[in-house]
Amino acid sequence: MKRIRTHYIYIALVLIASITISACKVSYKFNGASIDYTKTKTIQIADFPIRSSYVWGPMGPMFNNQLKDMFASHTKLSQVKRNGDLKIEGEITQYSQRNKSVSASGQSAQTELSITVNVRFTNNVNHSEDFERQFTSSKSYETTQSLATVQEELVTQMVKDITEQIFNATVANW
Repeated sequence: MKRIRTHYIYIALVLIASITISACKVSYKFNGASIDYTKTKTIQIADFPIRSSYVWGPMGPMFNNQLKDMFASHTKLSQVKRNGDLKIEGEITQYSQRNKSVSASGQSAQTELSITVNVRFTNNVNHSEDFERQFTSSKSYETTQSLATVQEELVTQMVKDITEQIFNATVANW
């Protein structure tokens, strides 16, 4: 009799536990965004024009698309053309290359390619988070390679790096 009662108690506990677990929902996000979606629902991301004296044509659209994709894939914010709760705008201010190191023969051994982007961020929900800041990324390549052969790969890497920096500065609060 005692064994049957224990068996029923065990079944009852299992049922209560399963009902409790199914009723509760635990949610974790590992994308780094710390957005209060009850207050912040939209984001306005302007296209960043290139204001650098040295230009590689595909860089502008590549940057603009990557920045918009970053917010679309890592947040639930709706992208709007105007009056966003968050607003990101700015310009690509520098695209340059310079000699980074010199070989024993006195010639350039490595060249550094860099991109700098000026960003103005406006948080219309909490203006204390507004800022204007520059973000830079650099990559090096061997001078034995031509810029034309490495440019697309390096610019892609730098654009990814800069858009991650912008994402972290604007919505991840790092």
